[in-house]
Amino acid sequence: MDREAEATELLGLRVLVVEDVAMLAWRVRGVLTAAGAEVVGPVPDVPRALALLDSDEVDAAVLDMNLNGETAEPIADALVARGVPFLFLTGYAWGDMEGRHAARPALGKPVKPAALVQVLADLAPGGR
Repeated sequence: MDREAEATELLGLRVLVVEDVAMLAWRVRGVLTAAGAEVVGPVPDVPRALALLDSDEVDAAVLDMNLNGETAEPIADALVARGVPFLFLTGYAWGDMEGRHAARPALGKPVKPAALVQVLADLAPGGR
C-alpha cells in the first residue's frame, strides 16, 4: 500500500478502539489515524467502551476480545444493536474462540497495519 492510499483509505471513518494493552492501543490508534480515520478512544474496558457508545457515534470498531479477563461481548452486542460493523483483535487462535460473535472478522496479535486498514475498509459503511 503506498503512502497516499494509506493516508486516505479510512478518511472520515470514526473508529472505536477497545484494547487493554496501552502500547497496542496506541499502535492501533496510530495506524488508523495514518489511514485517515478519526479514532474514538482508545479505551481499556467494557464500561468505558459502553459509555463512549452512549455519547459518541462511531462507524466501526476494533475490539480486543479479552479485556483483562473480561470478554468484549457486551460491547459487541451494543455494536450489533446499533448496526456498527466491528472486528476483533485477539491473541488466541480464532478457531478456539466461542460465543455469539465467533463469526465476526478477527485479526491476530501482533496486528499487521495493512491488514487492519483493509479489513476496516471492507467493513466500513459503503465499503472504502
